[in-house]
Amino acid sequence: MDFSFMHKYYQFYIDGTVITLLLSFFGVLCGVVLGVFLALMKLSRNSMLKLLASAYIELVRGTPLLVQLYIVYYGLPKLLGWDFADLTLGIVAVSLNSAAYVAEIIRAGIQSVDKGQMEAARSLGMPHRTAMTYIIIPQAIKNILPALGNEFIVLIKESAIVSVVGIHDLMYKADTVRGNTYRPFAPLLVAAAIYFTIIFGLSKLLAYVEGRMRTGDSSI
Repeated sequence: MDFSFMHKYYQFYIDGTVITLLLSFFGVLCGVVLGVFLALMKLSRNSMLKLLASAYIELVRGTPLLVQLYIVYYGLPKLLGWDFADLTLGIVAVSLNSAAYVAEIIRAGIQSVDKGQMEAARSLGMPHRTAMTYIIIPQAIKNILPALGNEFIVLIKESAIVSVVGIHDLMYKADTVRGNTYRPFAPLLVAAAIYFTIIFGLSKLLAYVEGRMRTGDSSI
């Protein structure tokens, strides 16, 4: 297999990798923030908030990311009448998608915390919102950290779909190299190796963090 094209196009892969990591990082970050609100809405006693959160989650989880990407990419600028950078629209699309999945992860994490924790906080006179903020949610985040890490990994792989609307991520750059060099296979192998390296490294980091957390729990 001839990879001689790399001396000319290595910067393409570096630039694409940076865009992919930015897209994934901010997608998960914004998705977690939105997901917390959606999870709290779904757990709320307010039936309207619960209905809105459930409807959003089911709608997003029931439609392909590609469709959501097209709606955001072509619809959001027309709806608001503003021009957005392509990367911004990509981040918005993956964030809205990730929020639905993160919301369910966080909801399950909150419900996994022993109910006695909330009862103890309330018996001490702590308001419900304060107890959720300082007692329940921190424990839930600790419980769901591996699942959130997996969501980040999934998002890195799924972010490749933004290349179809011209966002210059790693996959887009690999396709550009394929077109420039007339080599249909080797540029994809390079992209696959980069994706694998990122995801393998992140998986090992998550395993290390999870192990440290377990060690901390066992020492208490």
